[in-house]
Amino acid sequence: MKKNLKWIIWGVLALAYVVVFFHRLAAGVVKEDLMQTFSISSTTFGLIGSLYFYAYMFMQIPSGILADTLGAKRTVTYGTLVAGIGSLVFGFASNVVMIFIGRILVGLGVSVIFISLLKILADWFEPENFGRMSGITSFVGNMGGILAQTPLALVVAAFSWRHAFIGMGLVTLVICLMCKLIIVDKKKEVSEKVDIKKGLLIVIKNKHTWPGFVVFAGLFGAFASMTGTWGRAYMSDVYGLTKVSSANYMAIMVLGMALGSIVTGMVSDKVKLKKMPMVVLASINVISWGFFVLVNLPLQMIGPLLFVMGWTTSAFVLSWGAAKEVNPKEITGISTSVVNMGGFFGAAIVPVIMGRIFDSYAFIDAGAYKTAFLVCLFSSLFGLVGTFFIKETHCENIYDKREVA
Repeated sequence: MKKNLKWIIWGVLALAYVVVFFHRLAAGVVKEDLMQTFSISSTTFGLIGSLYFYAYMFMQIPSGILADTLGAKRTVTYGTLVAGIGSLVFGFASNVVMIFIGRILVGLGVSVIFISLLKILADWFEPENFGRMSGITSFVGNMGGILAQTPLALVVAAFSWRHAFIGMGLVTLVICLMCKLIIVDKKKEVSEKVDIKKGLLIVIKNKHTWPGFVVFAGLFGAFASMTGTWGRAYMSDVYGLTKVSSANYMAIMVLGMALGSIVTGMVSDKVKLKKMPMVVLASINVISWGFFVLVNLPLQMIGPLLFVMGWTTSAFVLSWGAAKEVNPKEITGISTSVVNMGGFFGAAIVPVIMGRIFDSYAFIDAGAYKTAFLVCLFSSLFGLVGTFFIKETHCENIYDKREVA
């Protein structure tokens, strides 16, 4: 039983992580429903999508501190409780203010889950498998992103968007109970005293921490804007697809990132490199976005291109390990949380900028979408630049070595 305990704990946390990705990408599927129900503009809808990411970003450093002090059990239990309540508030919302509140509560609640997962990986699994396990974890989480595409569209069509979010709220509360009953913290995780202020200053002052932040911000900002906010509407408005068919194309992109995450993590662990895989993948990502934005592609090419765009976005999964390996081992939660802020910084601002571009058009056509998606292209390019400044660690902690200076 003890041999399998780490896998059982990881499994419960991974299940909670599915909820994270569901809410991360769900807004795009219910775009028209929300805009019609509450008579809101594109900018306001972009804000609804972004509020999750603002809350998530705001909580990353506190999440790292909580993971390093309270432990994963209490941190995730409280987080899933708040997220479940937030999803219920969203589903029962009678006005746009309640939508905002529900979205913020969900973002605050799920924000603690991934950092706690990384803490569990660092404490329970072998260091040489961190990249592989990060990739597998990202793959499982992305299944929640796939649930937020075609399956969600089918549920909304059969019932309503309200029923979908109320149902997910109830499921999240069940997961909360599982976290309370099943997760076990390692004694050292909750007994060691962590100097929070000192640890945070070490991470922030370390110049090698920040390239991962940039990579995650750029690549994930573009990805989330496509799959979680504007992509489904683009496929519907430009190519005339139904809501379900449009969601299928977003699911292709999410699946690409899910599969890419596993392979990227495994390859990195195998070759003991992080920087070069990130540079290669991010370069292909920029080229792919360039084709998507600058070339008028036939529908039959969109699916394969979205898959490639999703797959190469997975370069960012190596940024967590890169941050962990250039900072002290005992503050894994803090170091990974600082980098994790980057992804949600990008995902928070890019959709809103795009929303403002859409609102500047009297009529949203293919040209408006192409202009707005230029923001994603530049975001991806921003991420690529960050990869060139990643400190190569050869998949081991080098904080105490002279080369990290």
